[in-house]
Amino acid sequence: MDNYEAIQIRTRLNHAEQALHKSLPPFSPYVPASLLPSIALILLTSTFALAFYFSTLPKDTFPLRETAVASLASVLGGFGVVALFCSVGVNV
Repeated sequence: MDNYEAIQIRTRLNHAEQALHKSLPPFSPYVPASLLPSIALILLTSTFALAFYFSTLPKDTFPLRETAVASLASVLGGFGVVALFCSVGVNV
């Protein structure tokens, strides 16, 4: 295959991709952008509350409760930071 045929094939593929792109519906998020600040506030407040609770737990020999609280706080904090970033326009 020479260079000219390769360019023709790429051009046909580009036209097909453009037609497919134009036929697709616009993106609509599952969570409305207007709810993101509230979600961020709730998740980050819960994270700080759980961090305070974690710091006041008595030290157990088998730290199952400590691990569960710390893991939940970590997950809530992670999603809260993502929601906060998205609410201020930093789409991650």
